[in-house]
Amino acid sequence: MSELFISAFVTLFVVIDPPGCAPIYAGLTKTAPPAQARNMALRAVAIAAIILLIFAFFGESLLAALHIELDSFRIAGGLMLFFIAFEMVFEKRTQRRTDRADKVNADPEVEDVSVFPMAMPMLAGPGAIAAVMLLMNEAETTAETIEVFAALGAVLALTAVALVAAGPLIRLLGDKVEAVVTRLLGVLLAALAAQYVIDGIKGNFGFA
Repeated sequence: MSELFISAFVTLFVVIDPPGCAPIYAGLTKTAPPAQARNMALRAVAIAAIILLIFAFFGESLLAALHIELDSFRIAGGLMLFFIAFEMVFEKRTQRRTDRADKVNADPEVEDVSVFPMAMPMLAGPGAIAAVMLLMNEAETTAETIEVFAALGAVLALTAVALVAAGPLIRLLGDKVEAVVTRLLGVLLAALAAQYVIDGIKGNFGFA
C-alpha cells in the first residue's frame, strides 16, 4: 500500500466515520424490519458513493469554472476538516447528528432515511466532499487516482457493513468505547487537516 492510499483511507474513514454513523442509523431504523433496514443502509451508501464520485470527477472543473486556485481550496478544505476534527474531539459532531436523527424520527411521515439524512449530509457531507476533491487533486497519475478510488471504495464498504450490523455493533462497542475512538480519530484528522493548510500556504506563497 502506498502513502497516498493510506492517507486517503484514513482521511475518508475519519470524515465519513462509519463507527459514528452506525448508532445514528440504528436509532433511525429501530422500528424497521431487518430486511428494510438492510436495504436502506445499502441504498444510503450507494447514493453517497454517487455523490462523492461526481465531485471526484468534476470537482476540479468546478473549481476552474469558479476561478478558485487549488491551493486556496486546500486551505479552505483543511480548515473545514479541522472544524470537523474539533467537533469530534469535543463530541459536538455526534450530538449534532443525534439531534438531526431525532428530528427525522419525530416526523411520522419519514420512512426511508437512505437519502436524508443518511446519504447526505451524514455520509456525503461537506467534509467528505472536500476530502475527496483534495485527495483527487493530490493524485498526479492514473495509478494514484485508482488508489484514491480504492480507498474510497474500501471506506464505503466498511460503512455499509457498519450500518447493516449497526445494532450488534453498538452492543459490542458500547458508548464509552465509541467516544474514545471518535476522539482519537478527531485528533488524527486535525493533524491531516493542518497539513492541508500548510501545503496550501506553501503553494500560495511559493515556499519550497
